[in-house]
Amino acid sequence: MPTTLTLKNIPDALYGRLKEAAEVHRRSLNSEVLVCLESILLPQKISVDEHLARARQLRKALPSGAFSAQDIARLREEGRP
Repeated sequence: MPTTLTLKNIPDALYGRLKEAAEVHRRSLNSEVLVCLESILLPQKISVDEHLARARQLRKALPSGAFSAQDIARLREEGRP
């Protein structure tokens, strides 16, 4: 059976961020809080195969020839300290 939880003394900045996120995701404030809590407390473990499948799917979505191997190597190096 679901339980009701009352939160007190929520900092204004946190409340504002939650409210903005709820609007962006078109959720109620309650639903947004539940999604946030679930993502932190009940994270989904993703297998290596699932990671690879997602990466391949993203790669297929890119325009053909958008990035050369040299571009990728250069961007990778630029992102390192």
